Amino acid sequence: MANYRKIGNLQVDEALHQFLQKEALPGTGLEEKAFWNGFEKLIEVLTPENKRLLAKREELQRELDRYHSEKRDDFSFEAYKQFLLDLGYLLPEPGEFKIRTENVDDEIALQAGPQLVVPVNNSRYSINAANARWGSLYDALYGTDAISEEGGAERSIEYNRVRGNKVIEFAKGFLDQAAALDGASHKEAVRYSAKEGSLVITLKDGSSSKLKDQEAFAGYRGDKDHPEAVLLKHHGLHFEIQIDRASDIGKSDPAGIKDILLEAAVTVIMDCEDSVAAVDAEDKVLVYRNWLGLMKGELSADFSKGGKIISRKLNGVRHYRDPEGNLFSLPGRSLLFVRNVGHLMTNPAVLDKEGNEVYEGILDAVFTSLAGMHSLLNTEEPANSRKGSIYIVKPKMHGPEEVAYAGELFDKTEDLLGLDRNTLKIGLMDEERRTSLNLKSCIKEVKDRIVFINTGFLDRTGDEIHSSMEAGPMVRKGEMKKSNWLQAYETSNVSTGLSAGFSGKAQIGKGMWAMPDKMKEMLEQKGAQLKTGANTAWVPSPSAAVLHALHYHQINVKGIQEKECQNPSLYRDEMLSIPVETCGSWSSEEIQVEIENNAQGILGYVVRWVEQGIGCSKVPDIHDVGLMEDRATLRISSQHLANWIHHKIVSREQVMNALKKMAKIVDAQNENEPGYKRMSDDFSTSVAFQAACELIFEGRNQPNGYTEPILHKRRLEAKSKMAVRQ
Repeated sequence: MANYRKIGNLQVDEALHQFLQKEALPGTGLEEKAFWNGFEKLIEVLTPENKRLLAKREELQRELDRYHSEKRDDFSFEAYKQFLLDLGYLLPEPGEFKIRTENVDDEIALQAGPQLVVPVNNSRYSINAANARWGSLYDALYGTDAISEEGGAERSIEYNRVRGNKVIEFAKGFLDQAAALDGASHKEAVRYSAKEGSLVITLKDGSSSKLKDQEAFAGYRGDKDHPEAVLLKHHGLHFEIQIDRASDIGKSDPAGIKDILLEAAVTVIMDCEDSVAAVDAEDKVLVYRNWLGLMKGELSADFSKGGKIISRKLNGVRHYRDPEGNLFSLPGRSLLFVRNVGHLMTNPAVLDKEGNEVYEGILDAVFTSLAGMHSLLNTEEPANSRKGSIYIVKPKMHGPEEVAYAGELFDKTEDLLGLDRNTLKIGLMDEERRTSLNLKSCIKEVKDRIVFINTGFLDRTGDEIHSSMEAGPMVRKGEMKKSNWLQAYETSNVSTGLSAGFSGKAQIGKGMWAMPDKMKEMLEQKGAQLKTGANTAWVPSPSAAVLHALHYHQINVKGIQEKECQNPSLYRDEMLSIPVETCGSWSSEEIQVEIENNAQGILGYVVRWVEQGIGCSKVPDIHDVGLMEDRATLRISSQHLANWIHHKIVSREQVMNALKKMAKIVDAQNENEPGYKRMSDDFSTSVAFQAACELIFEGRNQPNGYTEPILHKRRLEAKSKMAVRQ
């Protein structure tokens, strides 16, 4: 039960109040009474606009539904496009402009590299992600399927020298590609040394070589004649040859190399949204406390592994000497964004003067910015930004008006906290149809503070299905990735960002590689995202970040952006093509496979979200392949089934039977999970199972097809039942 304290006209949950008073405010110079007074005024001013924008979403959806219902059998693309223009759903393109964001850290503006997204309420994950700025190439190769197990190279607990040799061969091939020698190979090296500002490599035959590109030598650590580390740089990313002839690996290497450390997850998004289950003040305080710990540089975590207690803390800076012998340092941690929630949900952590829950997006803006202030206090060794900025990713916005509202929220938050204008930088997630179609106008609304756009297949597809629910039955999920609208969406996002001046100022991102155990496939495929001109892309783990970093050494993203920027183009017509199935030739077997695949994916994720409060984890799919799942997975799967039920491709009974069948499979997949609550023992009393049913059977009626309203309600129900049992 919530325990509220009356503060002015607000009711504030005591847990949030204590956090603010004892942890978040001290050190900021802000006075508590003034904070609450200002926060109350901010809520009073912004709440009506938030409500209006949500009502407009519903109004536009009603008009879309009406149009498609009337025109389903007499559809004209040109008439449809004109309808959208008349409706104000599709807006005229704005004139040419360039973003004007200032004080952007190099990790965002200049360095192309991998990006991690992690649930900030999990302190261990958060620390591991923040520390993933640097990662071992040897470990990432040895511990994943990136290296074949053929020929006796199996992964094992004990060190497998055959596998180790394959790792070393791969890694030295990387050195030859990213730091090529003049007429030689790193495989021939027996010694590295710094002499007269250059890196000298002594070879097996007694001769020596140097780097083809002398500027690639960035520095060293230790004695210049026998360094313990050699720092190199290529395409804006550093990597470090670590030398230790006494180590288990180094003593068998001719040059004493024990590892190669790559600069990997240059940026990380600490997530308060899709990968987090936060439904009340207790949950929100954990989210805000961990973000505060990151911003202070103090977050730590203890956990048990193999019967031992292991402690994790944040890495410090890394120290080197430049080629001339002068001391310098590099950041030891990734630059951190925080992803707030969107405009839709409210949270009972604070009630307004009328007793209504305050919009969660308002709470997040204020409390994550307040925590972010602590990163700005230490200017000698900042916990995060070295340019005095706080980076906030804002998701699930529909069109320029909603983006403008986010800008106003940031303005008022800066005023409340006494921050200079545009200290709060915004990352705009391009994951809703009305935003994609009007992306340039959206960017223009926040042109002085924008630092990031990206694409996301799952949410964008979920909105595509819901927006055009009445147009007809959608193609199978696997076919969506081949759809014209999706290809156009991915291309348009990059083209629009570049034409607005993102190159050298902001990030253009691409979506997640969802299979953390399939690193060989990732190495083969994920480089394609860079070839589109994107300068960051999401990965599911620190090891994946290290391996994805190899793509940034293979592909010069800056060069691609320079070429792409010369030919900006728009892809509106293609994005407006609706992915409805025109043939209707699916077999009953294909239909059943689609139902079961969707049902299993929904249940596998929901059961952890609702019963255990786990918002992101590796969930086995129907083929037992582990996939990193968050709420976006639910949106596409539930909307897809809702669409097929609506258009009578499947019946409600078929879907219910599939849910019950898949629940037993999900229960079996989770039988060794501590604290797991089986669904199939009693479907009628399983909160998770009922939540999954509601997501599908009520999917058409959910705002924009979002899953949050049902998930939050059911999670609160599950928490209440747990409290009663305790």
